[in-house]
Amino acid sequence: MARPTDLDEQLVHQLPELLPAVATPGPYWRESYFFDLHDPSGTGDAVFTTMAVRPHAGVMDSLAMGRVGGQPVLHLFERPLGDDPHTTELPGARVEVVTPWQEVRVWADPELSPIGVDLVFRARTQPYGLRRGTMRAADGVVWDQSHILQSGTWSGSYTANGVTTDVAGWTGQRDHSWGVRDHGRCPLWIWFQIQLEDGMLGVWHWELANGARVYTDGCWAGADGSDPVPVVDFHHDVHWIAADGSKGVYGRNGDTIAGLAGTCRFRLADGRTIEVEAEGEFVRPYEPYHRGGLSVVRVRTQDGRTGTAVYEVTGARHHHFFPDTDVEGLLPC
Repeated sequence: MARPTDLDEQLVHQLPELLPAVATPGPYWRESYFFDLHDPSGTGDAVFTTMAVRPHAGVMDSLAMGRVGGQPVLHLFERPLGDDPHTTELPGARVEVVTPWQEVRVWADPELSPIGVDLVFRARTQPYGLRRGTMRAADGVVWDQSHILQSGTWSGSYTANGVTTDVAGWTGQRDHSWGVRDHGRCPLWIWFQIQLEDGMLGVWHWELANGARVYTDGCWAGADGSDPVPVVDFHHDVHWIAADGSKGVYGRNGDTIAGLAGTCRFRLADGRTIEVEAEGEFVRPYEPYHRGGLSVVRVRTQDGRTGTAVYEVTGARHHHFFPDTDVEGLLPC
């Protein structure tokens, strides 16, 4: 028997199904929040938290991860969905949307996790909804997802190893995404979120293993609250950095990788071109679950603006970033 949830009372359905049902049932359907907080210097601490629902597994989970005091941290909270698949709270973590697209509160218990957070995100740009993107392999869907980006400022604190660090006005990012995500079979997935004083430049970009483009979308979102301007073209010339500062080779598991560096170029729908030079540290590897991970970098644009960014580069068998990695299953081609 299908059991209605409290939200099924609302006029919000998009399918002729109860809300816990999804359009493409399967083990890789996931809907999640992702939050980024990093030191304004572009070095030092970086904290990432998530909240996700996975209907096929019947669970809601939350990750607290990053680098604090030079040490990597990772903790997973989890609860069964039961009769409440929508409330974004579980033992030890919660996300509260105070005002949609304006204010969110994020909490994780430092008694249960190596990193606890008590933070408030307040928007500094409008949200931007990326168009739906799809990637297929010969045996089915690898990626079929929608995504929303937004930049904001953080206040509050985070706690690790008994030390609480206050946060006041740190710039960061929030995302909301949903759909099919067979992460390990995506040859290249780039997510760059660049924080400048006057706004945010973001892109989501996928490629096949040979470098052929599958999908690009993103925006420039001004801190003045103006309408976001879509990214209509994107090129990257970014490489791994080894521990000795030379160009790095990821190998099978990225054991020798210390950071990322290089340039990328964005062309906007209003005709502007923005070139960004970046260099920084690899702060949250996804090993052993996936290849690649999250880097925090310092950036400079061609017109002299400076800021910080999170560069996520992940994938498998990609000719430039991951030529030597292993992957289970068929890759898109």
